[in-house]
Order: sequence, then C-alpha cells, then structure tokens
Amino acid sequence: MKSEETIDFHVRWAWLKISKMYNQEASKHGITQSIGFILLNIDPRQGTPSTQLGPKMGMEPTSLSRTLKTMEEKGMISRLQDESDRRIMRIFLTEEGKRLREISKESVVRFNKKISENVSDEKLQNFIDVIQIIEQNTVKAS
Repeated sequence: MKSEETIDFHVRWAWLKISKMYNQEASKHGITQSIGFILLNIDPRQGTPSTQLGPKMGMEPTSLSRTLKTMEEKGMISRLQDESDRRIMRIFLTEEGKRLREISKESVVRFNKKISENVSDEKLQNFIDVIQIIEQNTVKAS
C-alpha cells in the first residue's frame, strides 16, 4: 500500500496544511497557532482551570505549562487561585488575551466558512462522522 492510499497520510497532510495556515496568520499578531488554540479554550468570562486545558486540547502537561508561562510573560493571561477551591488554579484572559482570542476566533470562523462554502452539508457531516470513528478507533488501539 502506498502512503497516499492510507487514511493517516490524508489526515496528517490536511492537518499540516491547516496548522501552517493558522501559524502564518498567528505570526502576524506575534503568537503561534498553539497559543491561539489555548486562547480559544479559555472561558473569557469565568476563566478555565489549568487542569482542564491539557486534556481539552491534547497537549502534554509540560508543553502546556511552558506555553502558559510564555503567555503570562507576554501579558495574555493571568493565573489566580479558584475562590471556592484553593487547590485549583484558574487561567484568565487579560485584555490583550481577549483581543488575541478574538483575532484567533475570526481566523477559525473564516476558515470554517470557506470550507462550508465549498463542501455540501452532507459531505461535511460524513467527514465529521468518519473523523469521529477514526478518533474512537485510536482510543481503542492505545
């Protein structure tokens, strides 16, 4: 079987192109695609417990911790102890973080709109169904 005939090839190829596109857009604003993704996963009003971010995004704890430190140093986030449970550290967006989150959101919406305009609803739903099956099978295999 040639690599181009495998599911892995097409998923990886598409993700590399998407990731490159998002990184190019993010770099215009001094961030990375990873930072943009983290910004999108932080609740802009209530903050988000740091322990929820890694699993939500599939990031390793050390990688997430390093990125959060960078984001804090650049004034995008602040970390505060949860008022009801002192063991929990919540991540909050600063004004700069909210601004960059909005830019990241616009980029994602623009890309999804472009895909929706070029792919029928039925094909898009089939794609999502297949991706979910792939995800379920990777969980079973590990």
